[in-house]
Amino acid sequence: MSYNSFGRVLRFTTWGESHGPGLGVVLDGCPPGIELGEGDIQPWMEKRRPGTSRHTTQRREPDAVRIMSGVFEGRTTGTPIHLMIENVDQRSKDYSEIAGKYRPGHADYTYDAKYGFRDYRGGGRSSARETAARVAAGAVARKILGEGVAITGYLTELGGDMIDRAKVGLEQIDRNDFFSPDAEAAVRWEEAVDTARKAGSSLGAVAECVADGVPAGWGAPVYAKLDADLAAAMMSINATKGVEIGNGFEAARIGGEDNADEMRAGNDGPRFLSNNAGGVLGGISTGAPVVCRVAFKPTSSILTPLKTVTREGEDTEIRTKGRHDPCVGIRGVPVVEAMMALVLADHMLLHRAQCG
Repeated sequence: MSYNSFGRVLRFTTWGESHGPGLGVVLDGCPPGIELGEGDIQPWMEKRRPGTSRHTTQRREPDAVRIMSGVFEGRTTGTPIHLMIENVDQRSKDYSEIAGKYRPGHADYTYDAKYGFRDYRGGGRSSARETAARVAAGAVARKILGEGVAITGYLTELGGDMIDRAKVGLEQIDRNDFFSPDAEAAVRWEEAVDTARKAGSSLGAVAECVADGVPAGWGAPVYAKLDADLAAAMMSINATKGVEIGNGFEAARIGGEDNADEMRAGNDGPRFLSNNAGGVLGGISTGAPVVCRVAFKPTSSILTPLKTVTREGEDTEIRTKGRHDPCVGIRGVPVVEAMMALVLADHMLLHRAQCG
């Protein structure tokens, strides 16, 4: 299988399957001399880790990261950093009944059509379990970016129910199980997810990610646009079906005078009176916060019977048993943060390589 790598200067390659002995990532291009230990990575893994509430899959994985190479005496050496995570709570037998059937909404059929082979144990390589490795790599990217760049992700919508932006408090994000900046919305979402889970269904969600402290100048005008790489990174996350940068699709519904971000002189260059562009113009960062939103579809593994076909082409029905997230977008938030960090770190190094 090809295309398991992402990035240019800072390039990472993930490996492993959902029900294999483990998974991980090799991160190449990290500058030497950066302080890094497993303790810098583990807190971010805890945000994504399964089984932390009844609103996520009950698969119990500690997601403990081991640094296998690239770090000596607590600092990066400039050589490839290998991070490994063991799988300890696989239940492959949960999938034995669907081995000969394609799950609607999953990559079962397309994987089989391409490779003539299918790992039915939780989707194998196409499982969202792979994103644990991305979160580990994203923790390293945050260290490369330094404390000057702050990345914050949260849910703005779940099951069609949006937050009230007038009630947003970022301090609320870590006080509920939904990464919600609106405490009242989190209460509503709890009931919605419980209802969907008990009904054998699932819900979609929208995650927003904001990077503050990104200076003007990162990115390039044509084939290395910062927003294009962000879009590619976010679309590579499992269950993602849409990405917006800044004002996104709303920009198509308003006039140019409303969408343009007017400028005034500031102490450190121009200051923008709005940020409809999401911190990127012409593929290059403006110095304003970089903003993107990611739409996650409802989890495809549900108990509700669905029409499908077998590998032999016969009509049948399927119910997907096992342990699954009733809303995959919840644990998608730390993955979105990680991909934002990886893209920004890559572009920081690209900018330094060209412009010093």
